[in-house]
Amino acid sequence: MKVGNPDLPELKFFEPAVFEDERGCFFESFNAAAFLRDTGIAAHFVQDNITRSKKNVLRGLHYQIAFPQGKLIRVSAGEIFDVAVDLRKQSAGFGKSLAIKLSAASGQSLWIPAGFAHGYLVLSESAEIHYKVTEYWNPSSERRIAWNDPDLKIDWPIQGPPILNKADATAPAFRNADKYA
Repeated sequence: MKVGNPDLPELKFFEPAVFEDERGCFFESFNAAAFLRDTGIAAHFVQDNITRSKKNVLRGLHYQIAFPQGKLIRVSAGEIFDVAVDLRKQSAGFGKSLAIKLSAASGQSLWIPAGFAHGYLVLSESAEIHYKVTEYWNPSSERRIAWNDPDLKIDWPIQGPPILNKADATAPAFRNADKYA
């Protein structure tokens, strides 16, 4: 396990032990005992989600205000530019973000605790993202922040306009978005 940004030590990266032979490979994508050992967090995952998207699709920045979700993100096909933004007002990392490339080839997973907004941009021709969450999806609690908010200074590696859904295209600015106490 590695911490990816000293300003946001709650975000953790996991690199699996990959066992390869002439047949292919094997690795554990999640192990509750190892997760607890490495993070000190006894996460209880209640839902697994899978998204498939094509190149230049940008999803985010999403979060749930009343039912915040911790997320364990892994790419099972392709490559993404993954972003987490700290929305906890009392945190030393408030308003800061972490951005990293995750790919199926690397096998890395990223732990994003509750209290962060999350989004990603598909870099490969297509990508499949698998994420475990600690709370069920609650539509009335769902919130968004503009992916290109200038206050967040996220340097998205995209040329031309991203492919967005209507809700992401009209998301509010960071300064106007709901945040965690």
